[in-house]
Amino acid sequence: MKILSVGIPCYNSAEYMRRAIDSIIPCGEDVEIIVVDDGSSDDTFKIGKEYEEKYPGIVKAVTQPNGGHGSAVNTGLYNATGMYYKVLDSDDWFDTRALCVMINTIRHFCDNGTKVDMFIANYVYENQNTGRQKVINYRSAMPEQKVFTWADMGHFKVSQNILMHSVIYRTDVLRECGLELPKHTFYVDNIFVYTPLPYVHTIYYLDIDLYRYYIGRTDQSVNEDIMQKRIDQQIKITKIMIDAHDLPSIKDDKLRKYMTKYLTMMMTVSSVFLVRENTKESLEKRDELWKYLRTSSPETAKLVNKCLLGRPMQMKSYAGRKIIIYGYRLSRRIYGFS
Repeated sequence: MKILSVGIPCYNSAEYMRRAIDSIIPCGEDVEIIVVDDGSSDDTFKIGKEYEEKYPGIVKAVTQPNGGHGSAVNTGLYNATGMYYKVLDSDDWFDTRALCVMINTIRHFCDNGTKVDMFIANYVYENQNTGRQKVINYRSAMPEQKVFTWADMGHFKVSQNILMHSVIYRTDVLRECGLELPKHTFYVDNIFVYTPLPYVHTIYYLDIDLYRYYIGRTDQSVNEDIMQKRIDQQIKITKIMIDAHDLPSIKDDKLRKYMTKYLTMMMTVSSVFLVRENTKESLEKRDELWKYLRTSSPETAKLVNKCLLGRPMQMKSYAGRKIIIYGYRLSRRIYGFS
């Protein structure tokens, strides 16, 4: 069995997908690269097949009708044979040396029969416009060189959310939780990370800079103007996350607090962009989102309201909107926009 399956969702990615694939190839037979062509109109699938022919047993190229990023992640997971599964977006790449260290570490635990549900590594924002890098690590939040549980977690800084870039899940965990990302929807990476968390009991953190996250393109989904235009999809994702788990029923205190913080972050991001739009319709959408939370799970709403930005995001006064704009600046830090 493969140690690690890497799903690479690709849509018209011919221009840059080779860098993503080439960053994995040197790690050899322990890794499985699943190139998922999501109904592209360029040479994406052709390039995937080229790698499959050149590296049989390592690269697998599959194609599907266009279903969006989430659908391609689902397809990668469906085809995965590795003990662990990670997503690599086609415009991003791995530090190859760090990836080989990660694979060797995972192999060590597999050989010893130690079951680790989730591996965490650092990721790096690579800003094409400024040429600057920003490393996100978890040194203050997670123990090193030991398998640990949620009870061992430290305090998470604003920048230290567990994101798709940093996480590697045991494949069976993703299948056990019934993960199924929606089609034709952006921002599904939040569901990918959030939904399996209650199924994670053992964790291991490697202080290595593994994932290189390429930012700065004007057409990226995390571009502020794009996010503003796609706010309805952000709301959709947030509602799916609200419905995914009954947070008050989660017994592990630190896990419950972390997931509450994550959900509050999602509520904050949606609220901020709706307030920035500042139309009657957008403000009504903000109010409806918070009503959805209160109606779906009154006890979860209470937990969210106890968070720093929970209640302020619902304020309707001029002063309240000022606080919400502060929340916008905070969300920029969380997502690494600046």
